[in-house]
Amino acid sequence: MNKIFIEAESFERLGGWVIDQQSMEQMGSAYLMAHGLGVPVEDAETRFDVAADAVYTIWARTRDWTAVWDRGSSAGQFQLLVDGRALEVVLGTNGPAWAWQRAGQVRLSSGEHTLALHDMTGFNGRCDAILLTDDADFTPPDEGETMAELRKALSWKQVQEDEQVYDLVVVGGGVAGICMALAAKRSGASVLLLNDREVLGGCNSSEIRVCMGGMIHLPPYERLGDIVKEIAPVMGDPGIFGASYYEDDRKRQAFELRETKHTPHTIRLGEHAVSIEIEGGIIKSVETVNIRSGCHTRFFGKLFADCTGDATLARMAGCEVMYGREGQDAFGEELAAAEYEYLVMGHSLRWYSKPQNAPSPFPNVDWDIPFTEETCYHVRNGDWEQEAGFRRDMVGEIEYIRDYGLRAIFSNWHYQKNLSARRAEYSHDALEWISPIGGKRESYRVVGDHILTQQDIEDHIIHPDASACMTWSIDIHFPEPDNEAHFGEAFRSFAYHRGIGKPYPVPYRCLYARDAKNLFLGGRDISTSHVAFSSIRVMRTLGALGEVAGLAAAICARHGVYPRDIYDTYLEELKEAMTLGVPSPDAFHCSCGSEESYHFKDIGWIHFHKYHCDTPEELAKFKRNIKKLSLSHKYPYPEDFWD
Repeated sequence: MNKIFIEAESFERLGGWVIDQQSMEQMGSAYLMAHGLGVPVEDAETRFDVAADAVYTIWARTRDWTAVWDRGSSAGQFQLLVDGRALEVVLGTNGPAWAWQRAGQVRLSSGEHTLALHDMTGFNGRCDAILLTDDADFTPPDEGETMAELRKALSWKQVQEDEQVYDLVVVGGGVAGICMALAAKRSGASVLLLNDREVLGGCNSSEIRVCMGGMIHLPPYERLGDIVKEIAPVMGDPGIFGASYYEDDRKRQAFELRETKHTPHTIRLGEHAVSIEIEGGIIKSVETVNIRSGCHTRFFGKLFADCTGDATLARMAGCEVMYGREGQDAFGEELAAAEYEYLVMGHSLRWYSKPQNAPSPFPNVDWDIPFTEETCYHVRNGDWEQEAGFRRDMVGEIEYIRDYGLRAIFSNWHYQKNLSARRAEYSHDALEWISPIGGKRESYRVVGDHILTQQDIEDHIIHPDASACMTWSIDIHFPEPDNEAHFGEAFRSFAYHRGIGKPYPVPYRCLYARDAKNLFLGGRDISTSHVAFSSIRVMRTLGALGEVAGLAAAICARHGVYPRDIYDTYLEELKEAMTLGVPSPDAFHCSCGSEESYHFKDIGWIHFHKYHCDTPEELAKFKRNIKKLSLSHKYPYPEDFWD
């Protein structure tokens, strides 16, 4: 019996389909999604080999994502094309749960063939895997363990091991993770940054498009924030619009311009953490799976940092975590809930439309949330207020949360365009962009040696390990009451704001886990109460705190100690490092003897690193390449720099 198992995300050409890795903790795999905003996307295509002539039954693992709401037809319909010929069954119509759907049968000769996913609607059809078998009686299993065993049996790849033992392994490439990795690297530590998307930046990337909030360069450590400024988009606050505003490449180049054949790579993209090895409270390694290839790799480190946003490493390590609104009995906070409430700030899908030169139709949909003239929102874009998932698990239910947000946007747009009394106003408008994955505002928080609370901030309690400052108001998001009452589950929010007065320096002890000896924390999972988190959560603040943790990690590496030892023994050394800020790498090191760096008022330090320019020709070639990069990013180097 022959079986051929093909992970959809491993297709050679993705076409218009996008990879979603957010539910790997539940599914064991990433999947492909046809995110076309109502317009069918380009086919995803790949090749496969058949060992023997036979009639093959072909199965697709998929789901009807709108069947959850039991209304109308299936939104995300698609077909499989084998050697360019469509199989007879329309897929994505098999009910709300991920399951195998029989696509059809086809006779295949031995040798190479092609397979394609052909989107039919543009409304987020999805495919996890394809299975071909010459056993017509075989039905692949759908259940968790048996499905995992099948996937492992048919597609498992031997775990590879990275030979290096890094001083610091940072898991999560959002702003906090980038800043932590760069701070540690430039302070002399060997660093590896792992990110489960193929783009760095997290919420401040072109995939999600949230602008940075908060202030940097504040007392008592005015240099904290240098890395934040270096990687932040230089075009200013773009609002929602335009991928180019988020300058994804600049975040990557902050690492890559300092890499050479003589130094180890410090970034691995598309690597999703699936397990850790831990002994005596010390994490030894993390195993990842590549979201495209499915290859597993084990990375070893002396120190680790959980910058995943979901406390992924911390939860694997058995650390105590917090989720939801603590009651007033937990910390005595005035703004806390009267008693514990399973409610977090929501998940936002930013989106916008654009006027066209001609009428722009939008499909009528029958799987929509019903709107009326009274409940319709007459809007052309959605910002922070487009928010869902308040009363759900931001990890275990993230696919549902994102899908509910999509359904709300599509349904309202359909009503505006096709049914509203004001539909003529929108006749030329077309959806331009909706984030395919969205941005989480809050998830699991990890208990550190200090849990930051409302009293710390508002009473301005200065701790001996004060570090980078938070400046954002207490900004707690809730389900919008009328929206929740009318639709049963909110997809819009309102925010309660209360200023914190003056900047507040965050204790270093919030930046590492209490229950794992070598685990730093960065981003959304740092040690705070729900109320305090609402103020600390913005990206410039989290980035500056990432710099603090990176500086601390480098001190740990130098002395062979753990994060808690910084507070107990090496706090003065950390204070000195925070005073000086993250070291700027030398601009050039080469046999020609040149060594230069430049500082610019509006951009900060711009510097390039080159080792082993052994000849004048190598140096000249290097300068030409750097000049191209700098001009493409409008870095204002002095003209004589290129002489």
